[in-house]
Amino acid sequence: MKTLILSILLAGASFIFAQEKTIYDFKVESIDGEMIDLSIYKGKKVLIVNTASKCGFTPQYEQLQELYDTYGGDDFVILGFPSNDFMKQEPGTDNEIAAFCQKNYGVTFPMMSKTSVKGNEINPLYAFLTTKSMNGKMDSEVKWNFQKYLIGSNGKLEQIYYSKTLPTDKVITDWIESK
Repeated sequence: MKTLILSILLAGASFIFAQEKTIYDFKVESIDGEMIDLSIYKGKKVLIVNTASKCGFTPQYEQLQELYDTYGGDDFVILGFPSNDFMKQEPGTDNEIAAFCQKNYGVTFPMMSKTSVKGNEINPLYAFLTTKSMNGKMDSEVKWNFQKYLIGSNGKLEQIYYSKTLPTDKVITDWIESK
């Protein structure tokens, strides 16, 4: 009987701890090849976005940079994740992507190494973002380039906006400005 009770308690504790996972539990590779521990963003709101250089939504880089220029700092950061998962719209290498972003949009927000945001090769961070049993909020799928995941200052998923929602949309700026 003691073993059964202990097993039940351990299973419950495992479930509770699984629900407490945040983006701070992940490390990702930057576009410059450095490993970034996402725990460095503790206390900040984070907008995570998958990007592509040859997409109809590519001009959103401009609004992303505008958002970062306005709000980036101690309380907010944007993390860009280039991905070639949608009609091969991000064919470049990390160096080519970085040069494209700088030359065409003056991107200064952190960009990560090109990665997969869906399928068998999905980046573990994106597996977390898209799986309710991991993120504790909702299931989703990355439907196209420039999908936005809003992460609260506690590291937990709060909302998702699809490609058609501009980075400077009032729903996003209101979220950034809210306490």
